[in-house]
Amino acid sequence: MDNQYEADLITLIDDEGNEHEFEIIDELENDDGHYMALVPTQQEPEEISSEAETYYIFEVVEEDGEEQLQEVEDDALLDQLAEIFESRFNDAYYDEPEE
Repeated sequence: MDNQYEADLITLIDDEGNEHEFEIIDELENDDGHYMALVPTQQEPEEISSEAETYYIFEVVEEDGEEQLQEVEDDALLDQLAEIFESRFNDAYYDEPEE
């Protein structure tokens, strides 16, 4: 079996026209919409905490027939999404395998 990992990368352009590359670490679709959790591919050492990597949550919206990412502005929704993504991440990577 081939266990090669291939990252799902996306490049975003900020308001100043600078490109930033991110890895899509998870996606979630629910009644509120479609969301992506992204982690920067290039992080400064001071930006990485000892507990977890910095990640960002964006909403996927369709604009003029194209998918666009936009910031989640509702703080309560953002907190709820963060809990879901972190729970899913912990379940996937830190649970002990059953024997």
